[in-house]
Parts: sequence; C-alpha cells; structure tokens
Amino acid sequence: MDAAIRVSPFLPLVGWSVVLLMAHVMLQGMLATRELGSAWNAGPRDGDKAPSGALAGRAARASANFRETYPAFVGLALALAIAGEPGGWALAGAWLWFAARIVYVPLYLAGIPYIRSLVWLASLAGLLAMFLALLF
Repeated sequence: MDAAIRVSPFLPLVGWSVVLLMAHVMLQGMLATRELGSAWNAGPRDGDKAPSGALAGRAARASANFRETYPAFVGLALALAIAGEPGGWALAGAWLWFAARIVYVPLYLAGIPYIRSLVWLASLAGLLAMFLALLF
C-alpha cells in the first residue's frame, strides 16, 4: 500500500463516517421499534405498516438525506487519499461535511427549519471544497 494512502488524514474520517451511518441506522430503527414494537422489528415487515410518528419519520428522512450525499463524500475522500492530498481546503471540506452531518440530525429531529437547511448547505460546501481540491 502506498505510504500516502496509509497516512492520509481522510481515511480516519471515512471510518468515522461509517460510525455516523450506523448511528443513523440505529436511531431510525430504535424510533421505529419504539413506535411499532419489537415484533414488527423482528418480523419480515411485510405490508404497508410503517411508523407514522413525527420523530420516527424525521429520523427516517434524516437518514435518507445522509445517504444521498454519503457516496459523494466517500468517493471524494478516497480519491483525495489516493491523490496524496495532504489537507488544506480538501481536509477542511471533509471536516465541514462531517460536522454538518452530525449537527443536521438533532436539528431535523427537533423540526427546526431554515437552520437545518443552512447546515445542509454547509455540508454541500464541504463536498464542493473537496471536489475543487481534487481538480486543482
């Protein structure tokens, strides 16, 4: 393995992003199970029965929103690691994406509009910084 990839500051962030993904999955599952019960969770989930509560729905939508930008983050972070990008705007963008995605969850669960959208835009700005660093 190339030494630049082994020491890349992007790789720990990719690892932590997996932790964040699992947190989304567990939060969504926990809130759905709290609403529909453990028999629903353990069963095949056939039919149209789905959580209808606000909190479970918000957790599901926040998770879906995370998964929309997650492949872009992973792809950009790994490309930057392979390219040997040491940091700068690329690393700042990666941290911005990661921090914004963490902040986004409680804002979405609390139903806070506008600020949540600004945080989402900040996460996109992080991806853009990573992309631009890869190009230039």
